[in-house]
Amino acid sequence: MAVQTGLGEPRGPWFVSPELDPDGRGRRDVPGGGGADRRRSWQGRLLAAAGVVALSTLSGAAAGAWVADSPDVPGPEAASAAPVPAELVTAAERTVPGVVSVLVGGAAGNSATGSGFAIDDQQHLITNDHILAKGGGGAVTVELPDGRRFAAEVVGREPGSDLAVLRVPPDAGLAPLPLAKPGATRVGEPVLAVGSPLGLAGTVTAGIVSALDRQVRLGTNRHRAVQTDASINPGNSGGPLVNARGEVVGVNTAIATIDGSGSIGIGFAIPIEQVQQSADAIIGKGG
Repeated sequence: MAVQTGLGEPRGPWFVSPELDPDGRGRRDVPGGGGADRRRSWQGRLLAAAGVVALSTLSGAAAGAWVADSPDVPGPEAASAAPVPAELVTAAERTVPGVVSVLVGGAAGNSATGSGFAIDDQQHLITNDHILAKGGGGAVTVELPDGRRFAAEVVGREPGSDLAVLRVPPDAGLAPLPLAKPGATRVGEPVLAVGSPLGLAGTVTAGIVSALDRQVRLGTNRHRAVQTDASINPGNSGGPLVNARGEVVGVNTAIATIDGSGSIGIGFAIPIEQVQQSADAIIGKGG
């Protein structure tokens, strides 16, 4: 596949802006899709993204401005030591125990890793379908936060939405994560991305909801996604994006990079409305 100009390669499904052809060139049917106009357009967008990242990429920075307005917080010279709001700490404490690492071992040496989380008391787990696809359909193992491992059954897959449902034995004892109400997510609210980036289980990063209903193309399908600047890296795919109440607002699925250099604060999550709809359909068919 051709190298993406400007956007780089995402970690997850291949991300292509709706304004670009699959090979990364500007589309003729989109105003400004030509080379020079497209470069100026993306330069402007990257500068805007950089402004967002400067405000809220690092852990705790998503709520830095809120904290700074409090009369009990020291002046700018102490901003770097500003504490993370208690509600985010509580949300992390509630979420991490319900998030697992997903390991898929395929034939011919194919393997893939990602994340997942429990959605009900029947031990059904949500993850990304592209993790299973990359693993070549091999055996799926789920590792719990306490280090226990279980063989997981693939209940069903939905490549079109990039979602899959797994199930582990009842003795796994995973507590389901609460799901946010449809339509309740707001731009600017703080969120946490939880998962196993680079195999580091139980990793939590903080950011904000950067945009809603962002039109992106993942693989061959076009999706509406939640955009966030919370740091998302390889291994985060399939993990939850949660709000300050610990409710899942989306499933982390892809990021954009520049020259493949990792997270630049532009990540995408499948909205909880799509997740719930797909999960219900898969479980209804597969049990």
